[in-house]
Parts: sequence; C-alpha cells; structure tokens
Amino acid sequence: MKKTTTYLIHFIVGGIGYGLIEILFRGYTHWSMIITGGSALLSLYIINEAIKCTSIFIRAAAGSTTITLLEFTVGIIVNRIFLLDVWDYSDVPLNLLGQISLPFSVCWYFLSFIVFLIFEIKDKLLYSRHSENLNAV
Repeated sequence: MKKTTTYLIHFIVGGIGYGLIEILFRGYTHWSMIITGGSALLSLYIINEAIKCTSIFIRAAAGSTTITLLEFTVGIIVNRIFLLDVWDYSDVPLNLLGQISLPFSVCWYFLSFIVFLIFEIKDKLLYSRHSENLNAV
C-alpha cells in the first residue's frame, strides 16, 4: 500500500473515531475535532513507525505530548482566534489558557497506549498472514 494511502486511511479513521468518541462522551462534536482527531491518529502512526523499537510506555508519552501540542495549537486557532468556543478547560485543574490541561494529557497518554497496542496487534496479524502466504508458495 502506498504511503499516501496509508496516511489517508489513518487520518480518516482518526477523524471519524475521535468524532464518535466526542459524541459518546459530550453528546456532540465539531468539524474541527474531526480534523484534529485525524491529525492525532496520523501523528500516532508516524510516531509508531519512527520509534517502533522503543517501549510502548515511551511511545505513549510521545503520543500524549504530540496530541496535547496539537490540541493547544488547534485550541488557540479555533477557540481564541476564530472565537468558535469548541471547548474550554478553564474549569479543569492545571489548564493552560483553557485549551489544554494535565488531566486531559493523562487521558491522551492512555488513549495513545491503547492505539499503540492496536498497532502492534495489527502488525502481528499482518506479519502472520504474510508468513502464511510465503509458506504456501
């Protein structure tokens, strides 16, 4: 599969997946969250490919940091510049400008951890299937 197609698939799955998570927990989502969710999953995929040999705990920390920075950037643009008020963490402890907070960064850590586990399972299944095809030849 071409790299562009792989990236596009991860972006679409991340956008839809995060939109559904938001609807499940908040009852609604915003188009900017679809783009942010797509960017987040694509970033996690790229992190996983770049540092696949490192501990899943380190990858999850890198994922959490990346998602938090992405959330802060999108929050400044969407909430502070365009005044769309998509979210506001001002009431959440340890927040920065109401756009990110430590409790949500911890949530991103655990979500990243789960995503990296899914990537590992996917890779093992693909490797197993690839090995079966080679043995059949």
